Amino acid sequence: MRPLSLVIEPDLDNPHEVEGLLNPAAVRGPDGELYLFPRMVAKGNYSRIGILRVLFDRDGEPRGVERLGIALEPEMPYELRPNGEGGCEDPRVTYVEPLKRYVMTYTAFSPVGPRIALAVSKDLFTWHRLGLASFVPYDGIEFDGVDNKDATSFPVAVPNPSGRQELAILHRPFFPGTAPDELVEMDGDRDVDLHRESIWISYTPMELSGTNPRQLRHFTSHHRLAAPVSPWELLKIGNGTPPIMTRHGWLIVYHGVSDAVEVDRPGHRLIYSAGVMVLSAEYPQELLYRSREPLLVPEPSDERRATPSNVVFPTGIDRRSDIGLPHRYDVYYGVNDFRIGVARLDVPESLPHPSARDAANVTT
Repeated sequence: MRPLSLVIEPDLDNPHEVEGLLNPAAVRGPDGELYLFPRMVAKGNYSRIGILRVLFDRDGEPRGVERLGIALEPEMPYELRPNGEGGCEDPRVTYVEPLKRYVMTYTAFSPVGPRIALAVSKDLFTWHRLGLASFVPYDGIEFDGVDNKDATSFPVAVPNPSGRQELAILHRPFFPGTAPDELVEMDGDRDVDLHRESIWISYTPMELSGTNPRQLRHFTSHHRLAAPVSPWELLKIGNGTPPIMTRHGWLIVYHGVSDAVEVDRPGHRLIYSAGVMVLSAEYPQELLYRSREPLLVPEPSDERRATPSNVVFPTGIDRRSDIGLPHRYDVYYGVNDFRIGVARLDVPESLPHPSARDAANVTT
């Protein structure tokens, strides 16, 4: 995966973007155009979700964006905090074929912490909130009441752990003690809790025809997909782009977090990088391939800002069938919690081997 030349900067004259324009969803609209839905950060870390149209040159390379307004801004109680803060953050958007609608999963900055919220649209410009996602317990683990982020939906029904076709999302619950800034303070080696440090797949048993989309937010079965394995992701992993079907199976570009101790500055420095997973086309809870090394890492920065300068955060992916290259993908990602970058991923004819082993990917 290689970065392209396009970098989308925030408009510092726009109060909605003065602290950043980052972490965009990416999806093709009914008109075939590519739209981004970035997190727009105002003062006080107050976040909205904007709408951008990507502009391409004659060769089909992304060259800029057109700002089209705001998709969602904090309005509901679960998006607002008593101190005046709030946020609709880090969206992913997928066209879900059984629903004939676009589904947006986003992080609601609620009074009790980050939670997964959902919204649907037929045209990408008018969005209807479904509310917060809810989860039944699994094997003694409570998902409700736990911070949760990085959610995204599959575009079609997939088999749940019992083999029934259902709609599903990927998500990453943050159980107490598993945040990267907590883990770096632990002395010595730590044991990875496979249940509690994983990307999960959760399923909803909704009927797939003539159904109310509001049922989509209730998830009743779960499977852990992957826990930290390789050094570049040892502190945390989280889902990135929506699953997209490739010649090898479902492709996900995800992020991993590692710790770098620098001799010239005290404390720890968290580094966010990106890699890929490939899941089985027939049974997506089966992991076929996983990056042993990161495919995209932060580039050095001399910026003197409050936001970090060591973050690559993938959130959007675009198949380039529009230029006759169905095995080429453009990945849109947040850079240093401030701007947007684009990287090119060409999927090879065969998967590299061996991939990183993952003890979390076992049936329980």
